[in-house]
Amino acid sequence: MDLLDFTAEDLYFDEAANPEVEQLLNTAAEAYGTPAAEQALLRAFSKAPEGLTVLVALYRYYYYQLRYEDALSVADRAMNVVANRLGIEPDWRTIDENDLANAVQQSMTQFRFYLYALKGSAYLKLRMGDPQGALERLQAIARLDEADRIGVKALIDLANDALAEQAGTTAVG
Repeated sequence: MDLLDFTAEDLYFDEAANPEVEQLLNTAAEAYGTPAAEQALLRAFSKAPEGLTVLVALYRYYYYQLRYEDALSVADRAMNVVANRLGIEPDWRTIDENDLANAVQQSMTQFRFYLYALKGSAYLKLRMGDPQGALERLQAIARLDEADRIGVKALIDLANDALAEQAGTTAVG
């Protein structure tokens, strides 16, 4: 199955948004770097806790503020929202080819979003000094994405290198 095939499907940012939520997101963008930005994002989240655009905005805010724990929490929330929409198990550790087949029947773009959120959470784990946690998440994606369309192989190498460094050894090819 080609994970790049998402013809004629809406992307997460194509979802209809409540005008008040859109205004809050605009306010957050205009106030970026100030406490008002986070306040606007949290208000948007309270009004649309399952809105993927809101979750992406909140994730990015936390990421760029170097608040990786908060960003990880948002990434996990986004994966749970999408898993619920697709009717798949919310625990990324249990996702398999059957889940993939069922999920893409619902929406290939939503499943790709799920995988990218999982990849983002793995990257956060790397940034937080948890290469084992990152590797587990990346390997879950690699099991489903043999063609590496999501692009996790390079991150798997980084995670393995970090694990080897933690162990005081050098990575072997």
